[in-house]
Amino acid sequence: MPTRLIGLTGSIATGKSTVARMLVERGAALLDADQIAREVVTRGQSALAEIAARFPGVILPDGSLDRQALGERIFSNPAERQALNAITHPRIQAEVIARTLALTGQGVPVVIYDAALLIENKLHEALEGVILVTAPPGVQRQRLIARDGLTVEQAEARIASQLPQEEKLKFATWVIDNGGTLEATRLQVDALWEKLRSGP
Repeated sequence: MPTRLIGLTGSIATGKSTVARMLVERGAALLDADQIAREVVTRGQSALAEIAARFPGVILPDGSLDRQALGERIFSNPAERQALNAITHPRIQAEVIARTLALTGQGVPVVIYDAALLIENKLHEALEGVILVTAPPGVQRQRLIARDGLTVEQAEARIASQLPQEEKLKFATWVIDNGGTLEATRLQVDALWEKLRSGP
């Protein structure tokens, strides 16, 4: 059976990383968009030079990217975020394709592409299917406050800055409800893994 490239996404604090870890434990290979995004902007990469030219003041004295400074520039400014994406996304996609081909050559049955903005950036269109991890907004809020030390207002602003879960559901091939216990999530992942391994 050819390697299947499946997207994994979910809104902030829905527990996407937990589901990713469970899938890896069952035999999937994981491509983490955040990790690849960090790698394409390391020192010596052409993307970093472009970012330095487009966003003056976001390079640290050691020549590396000041993520916090860049984050402040783009978080509430869609045009700036779009400019950054135009620099990084083509490079991320090229790296994903290269790594997927390498994993295919190794006979890996399922490759999971984990990306928070999978749907927003239309990355799902090139994939065989999309796993959406969901959780009730109240659970998201509680997790964000506990995890990141945010106020209720800050947590709600982060949640509101993303595409609503209801919109993402329209693009989901499979849904994992991660609003309950870990055991409940694990059972859903087990059932999903059987489907992924056995083909469409």
